[in-house]
Amino acid sequence: MQQSENVSTPDHIKQRILEAWSRAWDRGEVDAFDAVVGEQYRRVSARSGESIELKDIKEEILNIRSAFPDLETVVDKILIDGDQASIYWHTTGTFTQPLNDVPPTGTRVITHGSNLLTLRDGLISEEEVTWDARALLADLGLKSLSSAFEAHDASSVVDNLSGEPSEEALKAFNRQFITGVTVVTTKDEEGRPRGLAVNSFNSVSLDPPLVLVCVQKTSSTYPSMFRAKHIGINIMSRDQRETLGVFASKAQDKFDQVQWHEGEHGSPLIDGSSASIEVEIKERFQALTHTVFIGRVRSAEAREEEPMIYKAGKFYDSLGLEPLA
Repeated sequence: MQQSENVSTPDHIKQRILEAWSRAWDRGEVDAFDAVVGEQYRRVSARSGESIELKDIKEEILNIRSAFPDLETVVDKILIDGDQASIYWHTTGTFTQPLNDVPPTGTRVITHGSNLLTLRDGLISEEEVTWDARALLADLGLKSLSSAFEAHDASSVVDNLSGEPSEEALKAFNRQFITGVTVVTTKDEEGRPRGLAVNSFNSVSLDPPLVLVCVQKTSSTYPSMFRAKHIGINIMSRDQRETLGVFASKAQDKFDQVQWHEGEHGSPLIDGSSASIEVEIKERFQALTHTVFIGRVRSAEAREEEPMIYKAGKFYDSLGLEPLA
């Protein structure tokens, strides 16, 4: 590892750390850290206790800078006391490009952190941090998105399914559960309406009025939903089987084939639905292949049309339902 002249006075150490920090975080010259860390350097997260090496830190910095092209980092203070040092800093940036598998939201964030350094011969041998990429996403309001930033590539991890129900058993269970059917809608960056059919919808609470919906990350509508501040949720009526087919398809211009109107907050709401709401997204939780969106209801429309019912891969008219004794 290439190292500069070993000067270990506090002022020299501080100057070298500041220079390396600025080059790495503000200009993407991550190899600048080679001059200020020791051979056995490691970084430990105060949150999780996980330890990563310098090469992983470099990759994380480059990923963050790619996602936040206007990133600016300011070191507020460096304190050195013997073989211990502390760095206090804050950073600002706008989330305009993807961060691993997380789509950009266009949100500007100011986040703060502190690093506790252990020094040996004027070089950093260990670093304990209160902040990492997961903390940055939490500051953006994208909580529990940690799986995208584990030290090891999540795609290389295979769960041990021994002792768990088979996929067929789980499908058999799910077939016995009856749900309604919704079409979730939003607008993309160009203002075009987008939507997809979803049956993973639930009311969370009435006070405050919260709901959740689960969306598969491979959906073409997913990036627009992730960036959105508001979404529409439309409960399909028994007369909207054809409309549902449109939103379950891969058609490019789905809204050219249906009647719709804008809600109070600009969300596309589908005419003829049993009910429609507009939701302000408050939380985004990653659940492997899906993201769980939790939002606060901001407007609601209900009509007389009876809803559609879904069970075991088939759709049913709810009008003839008989109440159970």
